[in-house]
Amino acid sequence: MRFDVLTLFPELFAPFLESGVTRRAYESKQVDVRLWNPRDFAEGNYRRVDDRPFGGGPGMVMMAEPLARCLAAVRSDRGDRAPVVLFAPIGQRLDHAGVQGWSDGAGAILLCGRYEGIDQRFIDAEVDVQVSLGDFVLSGGEIAAMALLDAVARLQPGVLNDTGSHEADSFNPAIDGLLDCPHYTRPEDWQGRRVPAELLSGHHVQIERWRRERRLEATARLRPDLLAAARTAGRLTASDEAFLARIQPDGGAGL
Repeated sequence: MRFDVLTLFPELFAPFLESGVTRRAYESKQVDVRLWNPRDFAEGNYRRVDDRPFGGGPGMVMMAEPLARCLAAVRSDRGDRAPVVLFAPIGQRLDHAGVQGWSDGAGAILLCGRYEGIDQRFIDAEVDVQVSLGDFVLSGGEIAAMALLDAVARLQPGVLNDTGSHEADSFNPAIDGLLDCPHYTRPEDWQGRRVPAELLSGHHVQIERWRRERRLEATARLRPDLLAAARTAGRLTASDEAFLARIQPDGGAGL
């Protein structure tokens, strides 16, 4: 798959694409990332890409024309009509299902806004999807684009050392959609805090039950909405329900 990123700061992506386990996806072109700077398509000696907003107000607004020229070059190079994704506070919040959808597709064109925003006429004419990471504002779309790319890359075959690693991730509805359980490593005793005895027992059934119960417990306490969704989808077993009844004797949604 191929992702083309329109950004005024392509240099921000270099360390991201060259670091960590997900770099395998980028180096192998399983996730082919190409960077485009709208400033290269602007006119004048200063390659201006922004201007003052009509009606007044603080900040500057990214101009439509340099973005349109940049996008036209991307489309010509790609040879397809890949969707244009804009990272914006009004967008649909990105979740595991959304990431899975992108990871199963052919890619997209990721538009990273800056300043006060982008001329609405360009958004109306060219943007297909708007995506948000949550109810907060970033200085630009680059971090959001990296988050999407990282989440997509780690789902590609062979990228993670353990092929089952991402299957146990929090939010994965293909498994159960619950939060992950706590994890521990050596030493067994760290500053008086010991690893739970169940994990040292060598009893695989007991270990898996402990992990399952910790996932149920954390989800019930922190994200009862995920627990309700898992229950509605029939992803909880009778044993799960019995455990939840013990820790939630009043039938409450959380702990």
